[in-house]
Parts: sequence; structure tokens; C-alpha cells
Amino acid sequence: MQQFGAKLHLVKPLGFEISDKYLKRAGLDYWDKLEIEEHDSLEEFLKKYPLKNNMFLATTKAKHCYSDVNYSNFDEVFILFGKETKGLPEKFLLENIDNTIRIPMRHTLRSLNLSNSVAIVVYEVLRQNGFENLEEISSYF
Repeated sequence: MQQFGAKLHLVKPLGFEISDKYLKRAGLDYWDKLEIEEHDSLEEFLKKYPLKNNMFLATTKAKHCYSDVNYSNFDEVFILFGKETKGLPEKFLLENIDNTIRIPMRHTLRSLNLSNSVAIVVYEVLRQNGFENLEEISSYF
């Protein structure tokens, strides 16, 4: 995420192992560019980074569409994604329903995979901020 000027926060328990050879292989070109901060629990993460209006909770059961939020209003944006298998804790989502965002889906589909969901939302944040620090013109031409 460093290539986007972002830090990846991993909140345990994770649904995967960082040491997993397939995980590392999938991000081989980027692992040396990642800034990762690990947290032992959601509570620990929220103690360090309290939930404010710049923190959005990605879920299939959200109040707002991810593209309806004006992310350019914030100096710093946090997007929380839960485990691919069960998402963020339901109680936490209900307590913070105004901070929830969703990716529109067909009603017959459960959800997208986590990496696709992250890519969609991160690129919307980048788009709204003018793709700052990213090449907009191909270096090929």
C-alpha cells in the first residue's frame, strides 16, 4: 500500500498467515514497498486510532455506497475490512452504522473477495484525490 501513500493495518486474528508462501507470492512485487502495522485486536487498533468520521467500515450490510463518500474531505482516511469469511463484527457495525460503506452487488451474490473489494475502494479514494503520486500518463508513449 506504500505505493499509494497508505499503511496496511493488520488486525488479529487474521484469516491468513503473513508467512504463507502463496500470500507472499501474490504480492511479490510489493512486499518490500509495504508499510505494515500489526494489531493484536480490533479493540487495540481502535484505542490507537479511535473511530471518527474519517474511518469507514466496509461491509455488505452498509448504509452508504462506497462511491457516495467524499474522501477528499479528509487528510487521512481509514477503510476497515473484516475477514473474508465473516467480515467485521456485527455489533461493531451496528454501533457505527453511519460509518459503513458497501460495494453494490447483485442480490444473489454474497460478496466479492477481499482483495478485489480493497482494490475497488482504494482506487475510489485515489480517484477522488486526483490519483496523487500516481502516473496518469503511460511512460510507454
